[in-house]
Amino acid sequence: MILISPAKRLQTELFDSSLNSTKPLFSKEADLIASELSKLDVLGLKSLMKVSDDIAKINVDRYKNWNKPHQKEKRAIFLFEGDVFKNLDAKRMSQEDLDYMNEKLRILSGIYGVLRPSDEINAYRLEMGTNFSVDSADNLYEFWGDKIANTINSDFAGEKIFNLASEEYFSVVKKYLDIEKVIEFKFLSVSEGKERVIGVIAKRARGEMARFLIQNRIDDLEDIKKFEGLGFKLRNFEGNTFYFLKS
Repeated sequence: MILISPAKRLQTELFDSSLNSTKPLFSKEADLIASELSKLDVLGLKSLMKVSDDIAKINVDRYKNWNKPHQKEKRAIFLFEGDVFKNLDAKRMSQEDLDYMNEKLRILSGIYGVLRPSDEINAYRLEMGTNFSVDSADNLYEFWGDKIANTINSDFAGEKIFNLASEEYFSVVKKYLDIEKVIEFKFLSVSEGKERVIGVIAKRARGEMARFLIQNRIDDLEDIKKFEGLGFKLRNFEGNTFYFLKS
C-alpha cells in the first residue's frame, strides 16, 4: 500500500470522474475536531495555525459551517492540489488505475485521520503537527494514537507499506507499524556540489513515484529501481530506503 500526506492547497471545482464517493472512516472524529476548532475566532485560528488573516478567515468560515460545504468537489483525491497531487495526476488516470489507486493508496490527515482517495470531505486546513488539544488529548498525535495504524494494519495485513508521506504525517503511525514492512524513499538533488533534499522537488517526485507505483501495479522492490520520473535515477537501496538522485 501507499501512504501520502494531504495538501494545504485545495481546488473545489467538480471533476468529471466515475470514481464513486465514499464516507471517511473517522468522520465522527473529524466532526469532533471541527467542533472544537469552530470555537476559535480569526485571531485564535491565526495564532494556532500560524497563518495569515485571510487564511484564518477562510478556515473560521469552514469550521463554523462544517458539513455544510459550498465546494462542488468533495472527493479527497480531486480536492487536494499540492505538488504531490499535481504529479500524481489522478485526473489523467484510467478507470482501472483509479480503482487500483482507491484500493491501495491512503492519505494521512490531521482532521480525518486517514482517507481513501474517494472519500468525501469538507475543505479544511489542519496540519498534523498543529499543537491543538482535542478531547483529553494534548495534541493530534495523541488524539489519533493507534487508530490510524490499526486501520492500516487491518486493511493491508502483510503488505509492504510504500511511505511517500512527510515525516510530520508518518510520525502519527510510525511506532505502531512493523517497520520492516515500511519502504522509504529519499529524492536527492545536486545543489552547489552537494546532494540534498530540496523540498519542492522532493514533493513532486513523491507524486511521480506514487503514480509510477499505481500505474505499474508494483509490489516487487526490484521494479522500483526502474523509476526515472523527473530525471531521477536510482543511486542505491539501503536499510529499506530507496535513494534516487537528480543531477
